[in-house]
Amino acid sequence: RHLEQELKRLEPFADDAGFQQKWRSVKAENKLALAALIKERTGVVVDPGSLFDVQVKRLHEYKRQHLNALHVITLYNRLKRRAVVEPVPRTVILGGKAAPGYVMAKLIIKLITSVAEVVNRDPDVSKYLKVVFFPDFNVMNGQCVYPAADLSEQISTAGKEASGTGNMKFSMNGALTIGTLDGANIEIREAVGQENFFLFGLTTEEVGGLKSRGYNPRSYYDADPELREALDGISSGLFSNGDRDLFKPLVDSLLSRDDYMLLVDYRAYVDCQERVSRAYRDQKSWTRMSILNVARMGYFSSDRSIREYAEKIWRVQPMAVDMSEPLGSSVAARSARKKAT
Repeated sequence: RHLEQELKRLEPFADDAGFQQKWRSVKAENKLALAALIKERTGVVVDPGSLFDVQVKRLHEYKRQHLNALHVITLYNRLKRRAVVEPVPRTVILGGKAAPGYVMAKLIIKLITSVAEVVNRDPDVSKYLKVVFFPDFNVMNGQCVYPAADLSEQISTAGKEASGTGNMKFSMNGALTIGTLDGANIEIREAVGQENFFLFGLTTEEVGGLKSRGYNPRSYYDADPELREALDGISSGLFSNGDRDLFKPLVDSLLSRDDYMLLVDYRAYVDCQERVSRAYRDQKSWTRMSILNVARMGYFSSDRSIREYAEKIWRVQPMAVDMSEPLGSSVAARSARKKAT
């Protein structure tokens, strides 16, 4: 059987209570393992029962890790005001590297780590919200991160993302996706079902249209009190020990140009994150969506890709291989038999 067919066999169990419980148990074990690794690497103690909200990828403005940071600051502000009734505990995990000369990307990392310091040491907030910047994220520790994620952040500006594989790894490990209609998100949403994907933000066409008409980011800042509060908090030095200049280049860039449309998508993103929290409260429904994500991700397996290449491009047929002897020796033996005949 191909992996695509094997995964499809999970779908009938999506509503099975016993299977759901086992599914949650596996996820819980993976989250415990990641929580232990986070403590070992960063010293931060996180709640394995919280929603693990993960964005691990190369740092770039178009990937919008700073939009994620703005949402974290908004949650922080709401919790400080006690504006959230029965908040869903959330651990926001980010990781990735910036190119050596990419100053703005490095400043975004600094913002994330600075926000994490403030959030994690605030007793009013830290029992509901933790922020972690995972150091030296790579393929090796990704093996611990992907299976533990509840939510996969795929929030690049529409029209900017190539078809990466990180979003596929998350979905195939049972994480639900919050994302824009960009890159492979489009195909993943079609495969898993739009009801099992948290969609927000402008489309590629809408981004182009807004830019061509003349985009004024400051108008969004003026119109949205929570966005204004978040950016003003950064500008005030709240997350930089009173240094008002540290993040000034980042804030000025957003208010004057906002090349990657954060301020346009901010409100839709924050509202979509509220839908995520509501959905996570209903663990039966959430687990069903998680199972269906995995069951319907077989299309993205390398098995399917290689099979299609073999059929449509290479035009070759599968060949049985005798695994009882080393591959090299069996190939040599076949070659010798051909010469003998």
